[in-house]
This record gives sequence, structure tokens and C-alpha cells, in this order.
Amino acid sequence: MSKPSIPKGTRDFTPIEMARRNYIFDTIRSVFTTFGYLPIETPAMENLSTLLGKYGDEGDKLLFRILNSGEPFEKLDANILRPENSTAIASAVCEKGLRYDLTVPFARFVVQHQNELNFPFRRYQIQPVWRADRPQKGRYREFYQCDVDVIGSNSLLNETEIVQIVDIVYEKLNINVLIKINNRKILSGIAEVIGESDKLIDITVAIDKIDKVGLASVKEELKAKGVSDNAINKLEPILTLTGSTKDKLNMIRTFLAPSEQGTQGVREMETLFGYIAALNIKQEVELDLSLARGLNYYTGAIFEVKAKDFQIGSITGGGRYDDLSDIFGLKDMSGVGISFGADRIYDVMCGLDLYPESSVQSTKVLFVNFGEKEELAILPIAKSLRNNGIATEVYPDRAKMKKQLEYASKRNIPYVAIIGESEIEKGTVMLKNMQTGEQKEIVAVDIVTALV
Repeated sequence: MSKPSIPKGTRDFTPIEMARRNYIFDTIRSVFTTFGYLPIETPAMENLSTLLGKYGDEGDKLLFRILNSGEPFEKLDANILRPENSTAIASAVCEKGLRYDLTVPFARFVVQHQNELNFPFRRYQIQPVWRADRPQKGRYREFYQCDVDVIGSNSLLNETEIVQIVDIVYEKLNINVLIKINNRKILSGIAEVIGESDKLIDITVAIDKIDKVGLASVKEELKAKGVSDNAINKLEPILTLTGSTKDKLNMIRTFLAPSEQGTQGVREMETLFGYIAALNIKQEVELDLSLARGLNYYTGAIFEVKAKDFQIGSITGGGRYDDLSDIFGLKDMSGVGISFGADRIYDVMCGLDLYPESSVQSTKVLFVNFGEKEELAILPIAKSLRNNGIATEVYPDRAKMKKQLEYASKRNIPYVAIIGESEIEKGTVMLKNMQTGEQKEIVAVDIVTALV
């Protein structure tokens, strides 16, 4: 019989790996809650009518579709079942799909529950998402996102908080990052000034790949999409602009003077970077005018975060969206959010060996098992330890001492508690430090204090 396997682009996680992942989740969650964000969850699957058309053509192609239950092909006309009709066939037999991200389901949630929510509504969400992408290093078909969003407010203070959240999370995780910021209004203004407003989506999709494929390939893609050589020549200096944030804003302000929308984007960036300057952000922050982020629903500030000491794609990204809830029937509900890619963060922390030793410890003390009499003495003490929040195991079998100590060593359990006949008579416990080998006999009622 062949060995079982899992689909490409998915992963199993061992207890140690789960402990490390939970360390990431707990760290991120703790920061979200200090800013007053509230947790929600949404279903793994959504109606395709909710998902389609929100991510652009490339995003729609990456949606996992769920075949309708029953006999979905039964009512189809046999003449339709041809390769050239694959899109129509998929629409006819699939009404649901796995969520591509957490933002679109969040917009649907807000519209559906609008009468139950207080606005501005601040939510965080930590759940898996799925994309039918080609699996490769740092890119999975199933992965977790840790999202934080505020909806129902236009204030740039919300963008400022997002930068603060990113700064604090990565300081706590001990990852050095670069926070890149741009504004879709600036990109719209650039498209307008170079005379290619109708090609805005093509331009943003192309330049969003500049870090991966380089400027030359981006220019080739723009040309293939019908962007004129003259427009590409005007665009190139913007994509390669260097200098301080102030220098970049001064230059782009002049360039975008003919565009009202572009000028508004510059003003928003000046305000946001002014707030950031007053906060002593520890991570590096830069204005990157080539940053586009391909998702169509962004309308204002956009963010992307990259690890500085580890080669991988972006590990966090997000932005402002003004019209996302509008497509579900709720107008004038602007939002802004950011998503932490837990799986890429996990890879970075593994690659840089950043996990504290305490993050993978579960059990703190193991009681050695010598027999029934000893078990009866151990059980109330173990209960007391657990009641005081100390993770405790009792070895379930009456095995040799060597085997039980090896178990504790392999599990990285820092303490072993030994109760034999002598200890039962004296009401004591022999506590062994597995790292130093030191043993000390303590009164049983004092064991909680000794292990705290």
C-alpha cells in the first residue's frame, strides 16, 4: 500500500512546530488587543459571488472552487462540456469557493451585520486562507493570515496605528523589517500624467512585480499590455527614484501637479509620514513609489513589509479601501487594514533561529511513576500544580527510571519530580533539574513555590 501524503502546498505541523506557530499567533494577538481590536471569525468557504471580481483577473484564477453537492453535472447540456467552455462550466457547477483572503469576507461580514456593529469597527481575525498558486518556497496553497482592520473611518490616524502595530509586532518577534508605504492615489495620478489612466490596473499589476523580476521585465510587460514607449519612459524615473522621503515627496508633488487625485495622495503621505516621525518608530520605514500591491480594492495608502535579514517575499501587507463594502450595498464605509503572513513569519523565525526556548516548552515538570502507591501520592500534588497554572505530566506507565528520564529529556521537560517510599514517608518530593542535573528535596506543599 502506498504511503499517504498531503496535497502540494499544504503542511503538517508537529507539536514543536505548533508551539512555535502559537508563539507567533499569541504575540500578534496580544498587540492587536492593546489597540482595542476585537476578534471575529468567518466561514472557510464563501459564495463565489462574494469572492469573484474582488482580486483582479489573476486573483480570480487562484480561487479554489467547491463543486456543488449531489450531481452537479447532471443538468448540464452535453454540448457545453468542452475545454473552451471551462469558465462557464465552473460557474454552473460551483457556487462556493474557499476564501482567498480575510479582507473580502470581512467586508461581507460588515455589510451583513452592520446593524449589530458600532462604527468605527475594529476587528482582528486569525484564520487560514487558500490560493490555487504554484507551490514554492515561502508560497503555500493553504496558509494563515493575521488581519487587523478598522472600518467606518477616513482618518489617517488609523494608518498610523497600523504602522505602530507592525513596528511593535516585529520588535517583539525580534525580526528586523523594512516597512514600505505608497498610495494608490499617487499611482492613479502617475497613470493620468503619463496619459495611460485606462491602463491603471495593468500598470499596478506590472510594477508590483518589480522586486521579483526587475525593471526590464516590468517594462516589457507594460509594453505587451499596450502602454506606450513614451509613457514607459516617463514612468521609469518614478520607479527608480531614490533619496529621503522628503526628497521623494517633493519630486513626485511636482510631477503630479496636473493630477488632483495624485496631489491628494501626496498630501496624505505627507500627513502620514509626519505622524510616523513623531512616534520614534524603531523599524525602518520608507516611501516606495514602485510599491503597487496588485489587489484592485486598494484606494489609498498601501503597505508592504519585508524581512531585512532573510530572503523571502513580503511577510505583511495591506492598505486603505474605500469601496469594498460598496460592492455589497453599503456605501461610504472606508476601511484600512493589514495582514501578517504567519507562515512566512514562521519561516523567517526558523531560518534566523529567533524562537525563545520558552516558546517550545509545554510541560514544566514530569512525575516519575514507580507504582500504584506512588501514583496515589503523586495525583493530588500534580492536581495542585495544574491548578496553579504549572503544566504537569505524570508518566503513565511503571517503566524503568532511565526510560522515564529519557522521555523527559526528549520532550525538553525542565524538571522531573521523584516520589518514592522515602519521600512518601517524609511528605517530600525530590526535584531534579534536567539541565544542570541538580537535585533537591523539598516539602511537597512547597513544590508550587519552587516551580513558579
